[in-house]
Amino acid sequence: MLIGNYSPALVLISLCVAILASYTALDMAGRIATTKGRAAHLWTVGGALAMGVGVWSMHFIGMLAFSLPIDLGYDFGITALSLLIAILSSGFALWLVSQPQLPAWQLGFGALVMGAGISAMHYTGMAAMRMTPGIDYDPSLFGASLLIAVGASAAALWIAFRLRQNTPYVRFARGGAAVVMGLAIVGMHYTGMAAARFADGSFCGAAIDGLSGKGLDNLVLVTTLAVLSIALLTSILDARLEARTAELANSLTLANRELTQLALHDTLTGLPNRVLLADRIDQAMLMVQEQSGCFALMFIDLDGFKPVNDAFGHHMGDQLLREVSVRLREDLRSQDTLARIGGDEFVLLVQLHEPDDALRLAARQVGLISRVFRVGEHDLQISASIGIAVYPGNGHTAQELLMNADAAMYHAKGAGKNGYRFFDVSMNNDARRQLQLLQDLRNAVEQDQFRLHYQPKFDASNGQPVGAEALLRWEHPTQGMLLPDKFIELAEKTGLIIPIGDWVLNEACRQMRLWHLQGYTHWRIAVNLSALQFCHTELVHSVAKALATHGLPANSLTLEITETTAMSDADASMTVLKQLSEMGVDLSIDDFGTGYSSLMYLKRLPANELKIDRGFVRDLERDSDDAAIVSAIVALGQALGLRIVAEGVETDMQQDFLTQLGCDSLQGYLLGHPLPAERFMLDIHRAEQVA
Repeated sequence: MLIGNYSPALVLISLCVAILASYTALDMAGRIATTKGRAAHLWTVGGALAMGVGVWSMHFIGMLAFSLPIDLGYDFGITALSLLIAILSSGFALWLVSQPQLPAWQLGFGALVMGAGISAMHYTGMAAMRMTPGIDYDPSLFGASLLIAVGASAAALWIAFRLRQNTPYVRFARGGAAVVMGLAIVGMHYTGMAAARFADGSFCGAAIDGLSGKGLDNLVLVTTLAVLSIALLTSILDARLEARTAELANSLTLANRELTQLALHDTLTGLPNRVLLADRIDQAMLMVQEQSGCFALMFIDLDGFKPVNDAFGHHMGDQLLREVSVRLREDLRSQDTLARIGGDEFVLLVQLHEPDDALRLAARQVGLISRVFRVGEHDLQISASIGIAVYPGNGHTAQELLMNADAAMYHAKGAGKNGYRFFDVSMNNDARRQLQLLQDLRNAVEQDQFRLHYQPKFDASNGQPVGAEALLRWEHPTQGMLLPDKFIELAEKTGLIIPIGDWVLNEACRQMRLWHLQGYTHWRIAVNLSALQFCHTELVHSVAKALATHGLPANSLTLEITETTAMSDADASMTVLKQLSEMGVDLSIDDFGTGYSSLMYLKRLPANELKIDRGFVRDLERDSDDAAIVSAIVALGQALGLRIVAEGVETDMQQDFLTQLGCDSLQGYLLGHPLPAERFMLDIHRAEQVA
């Protein structure tokens, strides 16, 4: 019997190739598992080629490592057949581990098929030597090689299936598994080689016209390493690209989620906004139509929120709104929706079994809001007025239901606040009037329907006119001349007060310029600023533009802001007032004594004038307390170096009392009514002629 020898270097190389092929196979299995469609098929074909070439190369290098005392060669066709068997076996293995499940019976069947394929590849490769006489195999070692092939296949399939997902540290796990699989494949090969028996006088038929071993080992090794390296690098790079793509997709998903959150939720409280509420109402209406039942819309408006916001500032108001939203959600179920639709207005959408169920819930909500709120270091007390609209019955669309619930809420406020009212058909007229008034107000801005009337101010000591206060009027096309109390609240609520306020500033400055040209250069024109105007970022720019447009000296304009507005956010107010003061505009604190002043801030405010509220002036003759308050305000203003203006003067006694106290100027019906500019000047000229 011929005794064969092995080249240790080629044996070691065959082991390394087996391990590299195993790792490549495991990585390819992972790529196939994470792709779909055509890409998965392409990875399966590519993986089968790479794995098949790797396993076959390990086998062929092992064959080349073996030498006999005779020349050896390998039949090209049979060798190619063994390579094809290796590729097909690898393809089957990759297909099997890419399945969603791998039960024990399927694993066993797959191990038999793959083990048979590897064994067929090995013994086909041995047959490529075309030995004469044929190779004799030791039955025990031959059987052992088959068992090792099946066992190694089972282990390889199970490991590949378990490690196909890209979990943390998966590459380390695959590296360890590749070593185990490589040893098993090499073990099968060399067990099969050990089973071969070559009789004395044997002759290798392929040595004449087959593949020679000289230099073939290097060619096979280089080719195999190139194939495996390219396959492995492609897989790794594709995996990284996929990971980055997945990360980008995840980032886009998060960004879309954030955008959706911003588009559909209130940024202050995180509650659904008006857009999402409308969608929820539509869904609720559809559910009622399909499954019967009913639901209620509760329009919740906070009573007393504005004074809190004005007194403690917007920051405290925002905190209070967050606390309100938390408290209103205490008893809500998952199918109910609480939304904030603006300012201090919330809407609650609740599913009901019976319409009367809304009574208990509304009472509960009113009770929750009436409890004291602890915000920062302050205990704040507010209440809620709730209007209730029920579907079906109180509207056919989300907009109609909201409008009717809003109308019911206004009736709850009119009935004394801190309560609730169900919508009634009779409220429709009020709701429609409010809606129509809003539309008319928008048209009034566009169609120049506003007018200014002017109420004169007089020097208290000599009775000479010193200017006027500009008072807004709306010349409504059907309702006639409307006073501000009919529309200013609506204008502030909708934000229309900003364009209206800009118009007032421009018109007052235009008229004052005309009076200047007539010789009244010592006059001042006073314009009231609403709280919303004062908070608007463009206020200073609007004032400067109005003065520049009409060429009016800045000290001819007096801006009146209420004490409460000035103190709502004292630091922010200070910044705006200083900018206006530096411009040269006079500043007047209106309705002084009715708000929540801090004398510390008052002395820092760059104001030029204090205006005593008409409420104190009205009862001077009957109420000694009012007289004392007015006296204190005058003394305070004089101590701070401010001009003192008293409004609402309607009797001679009031005029005499205020003059003796030291007020600088007076205005009121006793001295002059608000009039259009032409009639205003007629009265001024008449008074001058009398004088």
